[in-house]
This record gives sequence, C-alpha cells and structure tokens, in this order.
Amino acid sequence: MAWDVIFVGIDWGARVHAVCVLGPHGERLLEQEVRHDGAAIRKFVDRAIELVDGEASRIFAGMEAPRGTMVEALLDRGAQVFSISPRQLDRFRDRYSPAGAKDDALDAYVIADTLISEHDRKLYRRIQLPQPELIRLRQLSRTHDSLTVQAQALGSQVGEQLNRYYPQLLRLSDDWHQTAWLWALFDAAPTPQRAASLHVAVIKKLLKEHRIRRYKPDEILEKLREEPLHVAPGVADSAAEHIATLLPILRVVHQQRTACSKQIDLLLNQSSHSGDESPEGLHRDAALLLSLPGIGIHNGAAMLAEASTALQDRDYQSLRKLCGAAPVSKRTGGRAKRPQVNQRRACNPRLREATYHWARVATQHDPRTREHYATLRSKGHSHGRALRGVADRLLKLMVSMLASGQPYDPARRPARLASIAA
Repeated sequence: MAWDVIFVGIDWGARVHAVCVLGPHGERLLEQEVRHDGAAIRKFVDRAIELVDGEASRIFAGMEAPRGTMVEALLDRGAQVFSISPRQLDRFRDRYSPAGAKDDALDAYVIADTLISEHDRKLYRRIQLPQPELIRLRQLSRTHDSLTVQAQALGSQVGEQLNRYYPQLLRLSDDWHQTAWLWALFDAAPTPQRAASLHVAVIKKLLKEHRIRRYKPDEILEKLREEPLHVAPGVADSAAEHIATLLPILRVVHQQRTACSKQIDLLLNQSSHSGDESPEGLHRDAALLLSLPGIGIHNGAAMLAEASTALQDRDYQSLRKLCGAAPVSKRTGGRAKRPQVNQRRACNPRLREATYHWARVATQHDPRTREHYATLRSKGHSHGRALRGVADRLLKLMVSMLASGQPYDPARRPARLASIAA
C-alpha cells in the first residue's frame, strides 16, 4: 500500500539507529533498528521510498544530528530532512512519558509523531545537502580547532615541567604551544647548567634563523643565566627528558596546524574569487565576509561552515541565536516589571568562540567598533557583555552587507550620517 506522506523518526546511534515510520494519521508503519553499515541503511531508505510509491519528496524525516550518513542518504534520494535540538526533543518527550522514561525507540517515535503536526514541525530546522567545498571547509576548520587544543595541551605540559626547574625560559614567552624559536632555544640549553656555558653566537644565529627582533642575544643569555631554582638532584634532568619527548610531538602538531591554515586560506580565496558566474562554489559571499574588520580566515571559515543556512537566508535573528549574541530574558512572577536578561547558553559553541574573537580583534583594529565597545563599557556593562554587544552589531552589519552585496567600507557610514544630517 502506498501512502501520500510518511513521517520518519531516527534516533542516531554509534552502531545501531532506531527508526520509526508513521503514516499521516499516526499509524505505525515500521519500527526497527538499522545497523550502521551501507547495505542496511540503503535497504531502509529503499523500504521508506516504497511506502510512498517512489516519491521521496513525500518523506518527512527528523533526527537530532544535523548531519551523518542517515541524513545524507535520505537527502541524496530527495527526502525532506529536519533536525531538532536535544533540549527541544527532551521537552517533546515529556508529553509522551511524564515519568521521564528515556529509550531510543521512544525518541524515534516522538520525532516522527511531532513531525506530523505542522505546529510542532515549525520547531524543526530544515536540512539541505551541503556543497562538497562546504563539507571540506567545515572539516578543515574543525581539524584546525582540534589541533589547536592539542597544541595548547602539549604547551601546558611543557610549561609545567619548565616551572619545576627552569622558569627563566617561561619569562621569555608563555606561548610554548606555537613559538618555534623557544623550542630551538630549549634544544640548545635544556638545563640552567647548559645555559651557563652557552655562547652568545649560538643565540644570535638562532634569533636570525627565526627572525626574532624583540630580544637581543645578550638579553636572552642574561635571563638564562639567572640564579636557577634549587631542586633535588635528578629533577632537572628528568624534567628536561620529559620536555624532549613532548617537543617532537608539538612540532608535528604545529606543522599540521600550519598546513591546515594554508588549506583554509586557499579554499576561502578560491571561493571569494569564484564570482557570481560560479554558483557551485563554496559561498559567493566569502569575499564579503573576509572584508569585515577583525574576522580573519579562521573565524570566517567557522562562520561559513557552521552558519551556512542562516547566511544564505540572510536571517539575522537565527544567526545571532546560533552565535550566542541574542540574550535570553525571563519575565515571570515578581520580576514581571523588571525582566532578568541572561547570556544565551543554547548556541553553537564554535560560532560563539568565533564571534567572541572576531569582536575582540575588531575592537583593537576598527575605530568605530572600538567606540561602540567603549560606549557599552561606559554604561556599566562587563567586558564579556560589551563584546557580545559588539558581536551583535557586527552580525547585523554582516547580514546587511550580504543583502546589499557590497564589501565593508569604513567610510560609508560617516558619509551616510552626514547626508542624513544635511
């Protein structure tokens, strides 16, 4: 029997996915578990398409994860796929189990049943199959973030060991996770005893190779030869051996991180110069985003990869919610006259971090953004609250630029204000 429309609920699992297929009036058509392999997923998708007589567009499927093989398999065949936040799904689940039961099959049924109602379906987000370049950019951006976390963890371990016996090196810089010349300096003088016999010509050559001008060789040698800490015998040698095992790993991570940054930069430049004649490119608005002050390639890549749908729709409200710039107000009971305004926690963490650093850098290099930040601080807002206000303004500016198709021009707004005053 062919159905006019079916609703598919999927509870994602690492090895097995629970699925529930309902008819237009809530009839249970199919309930099963689908193994996480190509043949089982293809067989399930074929079975779902048979239920609608081959018209995949009449399939409404929902799940928590906005991506994955189940999503891509359904989208590739032409089904309509939606995603929902885990918190909202938890609220839906309370309707069906007030006692708080949690079960994979129940979650699949809840997703399918709530998709039937058009009122509930508004709370889902429509998923579209991303372009291959966008998938690559998202993976490169996330890989770079992962490598950065690894480098920072290794740098912290190196700093912890140096603090045990060799704090002179820590006074030169705290960025041991990305400062290559410090690694070379440690190789030349791994202990204070070795630093005492180090020649100034070695340091001079090292600084020249790494193009370091903020320190003079004599200044570094003087710091290294300061009175060392008094530690037990063997502590310095053991700590130096530990650092010697960490630095090769740190060098590899740094090398991969640099290569990843170059790939992101190349991909963004190729996309930004693709022009309107190439609608198949990563994003025709890449050049507009990169023209904004303080955004940089990494923040721009995170914005393009994580908020692609909101950017394409020019949806400012959705974008500021995804980035955590939109506040959350609570107005209830005795607080009806004075609502409580809190920071938004339910957002994309990568977008939150990207917009934070974007706003932070913009306040340092863009005069108008710096003025806006100073105005918010003068009103009594904290540093974080002021940066969120700056980020909110930058997001609105970005959406306006995308809508108009004009790159950022710092002289445009003063001219516009002058014309309004005239």
